[in-house]
Amino acid sequence: MILRYEQKNISDRRPFHHQRGFTLIELLSVMVIMSVMTSVSVKKFDLLSDTASVNAIKAGLRELNTRETLVWTQMKLSDAGWANDDGVFNALDKNLGTGYRWDPGPLTSGGTLHYKSQSIDLNRTQSTRHSVGSWK
Repeated sequence: MILRYEQKNISDRRPFHHQRGFTLIELLSVMVIMSVMTSVSVKKFDLLSDTASVNAIKAGLRELNTRETLVWTQMKLSDAGWANDDGVFNALDKNLGTGYRWDPGPLTSGGTLHYKSQSIDLNRTQSTRHSVGSWK
């Protein structure tokens, strides 16, 4: 019985022997492409952040008008009834939550509502016995 000794080729042990690594130009090209993609995504994120702040201001304005309507309606339906606009304004909760702030205001005539980097100047029409006040 004869045992054969098979010698394996050196290239069989190193499957990537004939392949080379990336060239410097290929690596730089990938880095440039990644840099461009990053800068575009950062700009897009800033735009989305500003859009979210604008939407939050609009939501705050809707909330103020809803609260004003609710307070006015409750006063109209109460036993005491609607007395005057000052009573509605004083009963109104003008704190819209974290992130919102007034500067100046809020006053019975309005004020400036801020949310993060956005702000809006609001004017308030006074409520009357026959109509609710509103913020615009």
